[in-house]
Amino acid sequence: MKTLISCAYNMDNCCVELKFADGSMIAIDTIAVENEVAYNMYQRSELDYLIYNDPIGYADLILNGDPETYLKTVTEYKPLDS
Repeated sequence: MKTLISCAYNMDNCCVELKFADGSMIAIDTIAVENEVAYNMYQRSELDYLIYNDPIGYADLILNGDPETYLKTVTEYKPLDS
């Protein structure tokens, strides 16, 4: 199993970057992820929160979890009444 050295959000390329002890690196394109799994501003906001406050949790969700189910569970979409 690879040993994780660091995990951080890189604002320059909008990626969560994971660096491992063996020199390998994974970069998760956060914009591409949002475009694929987030269907409203509440879901995008939840992903943004994870990116900035818990990048390891974000990476784990994207690489090992089910982000669509997670977002449906933790966000509530309430349309504004006219």
